[in-house]
Amino acid sequence: MTVQRRLLPLMLIPGGAGLLWAALAGQTGLLAGLAVALAALAWPLGGALRWAPLVGYVVAFLLSAARGGELGWPGLLGALLLAGGLGALGLRDSRLRAEAAGLRRVTAAFQEGSGRLVEADRAEDIVRAGVALVAGLEFTPHLAHVGYVRGTPQVLGARGAFTEHLHRPISPAGDSHSVQADHALADEVLALLPPDARGEHLALPVTGGGHDLGLLVFSRPGAPFSAAERGMLESCACLIGSQLGQWEAICELRDANDLTLRSLGAALERRDDETGGHTTRVVGASVRLARSLGWDEERVSALRRGAYLHDLGKLAIPDRVLHKRGPLDPEERRIIESHSVIGYNLLQDLHFLPAETLDLVRHHHERWDGSGYPARLRGHDIPDAARLFAVVDVYDALTSTRPYKAAWPRALALQELRAQAGRQLDPQYVDAFVRMLEAENHDDVRLVS
Repeated sequence: MTVQRRLLPLMLIPGGAGLLWAALAGQTGLLAGLAVALAALAWPLGGALRWAPLVGYVVAFLLSAARGGELGWPGLLGALLLAGGLGALGLRDSRLRAEAAGLRRVTAAFQEGSGRLVEADRAEDIVRAGVALVAGLEFTPHLAHVGYVRGTPQVLGARGAFTEHLHRPISPAGDSHSVQADHALADEVLALLPPDARGEHLALPVTGGGHDLGLLVFSRPGAPFSAAERGMLESCACLIGSQLGQWEAICELRDANDLTLRSLGAALERRDDETGGHTTRVVGASVRLARSLGWDEERVSALRRGAYLHDLGKLAIPDRVLHKRGPLDPEERRIIESHSVIGYNLLQDLHFLPAETLDLVRHHHERWDGSGYPARLRGHDIPDAARLFAVVDVYDALTSTRPYKAAWPRALALQELRAQAGRQLDPQYVDAFVRMLEAENHDDVRLVS
């Protein structure tokens, strides 16, 4: 195909010579035929070359007329019709090519944008992918995705002149306090634009799961939005709303799961009420420690759930062992140590729990030196979440009153943590936890965030 495109311009040279000869010889029929044939050859070349045969025909026709050719009105009319017909066909072809290019651009934008929407797993990423999808259509230079943050509308995604208003609250006009039901919101968003950026505009709701999730606002100078453009933009709003609605549903399900796990942790404390809020304290402190170390929210969530459930297996421990006030004999020690594996097994059917959560429940009593249970793992073979949680769990156990001991003061508990660093506990997590407590200036019972 490339060779053909290179040869075609060379073929126009003898064709042009043929036009000149036909004009000089007064052969108007041959002149018209050559013009049509050359136009068919030149059209695939695009650009100015596609119009060369038509221009050549007009020049040759005028040359023939200037040399006194017997053209008459029929000949002149035929020439005009031929030139007009070729020109009209050319314009029509150009329009069809432009429409085809537009459709290819729209198809590519939808393919790429919908892929990004599906991959996005946070609301910010969904909004970002949705704005990129709409921008890829090239229908409008100025667009804004308006969403609600604690009931107040904000521009959460933008292109063009809306960009400078990203993440700024939009103050409702008048005395309206029900912003999500305020029909003037689109006008308030458009009012953010400078006068030279305002023009034809369009506002489309973003809905998902039966909820009002935001608004897409478009503005452009020039022609109004066509029905086809509006339909495509409505499809974009529908895709974005569907993804946001699904994300909200997932978040609600996660919240419900966390509430269930929190309730289960509370039930454990009711059975072993002398722990005095142990689960609440260790959950809060573990989460704060993980965030101070830069853990992402997915890992923090897995840690939080494991902290809620870490003593789940104690439900199967007999009261005579669980509440014994004196030292445990070897058999009683074996029974109490079985709680980590029992808890792990009880959670196997909860498929929404990540592996990190299950690892914490099973291995939070492993020791850095390999002398812990149930698997006698050592060092970095112990899962991260279990090693981090163990530091918090030991500290809370030391500073809490238990059936077999009194609560230790904070200074003594921190001294013991440092002594156990590299023996029972991960030294890096001990150091990070001590630094966190010193920075927060908490006392020995205030671990709750």
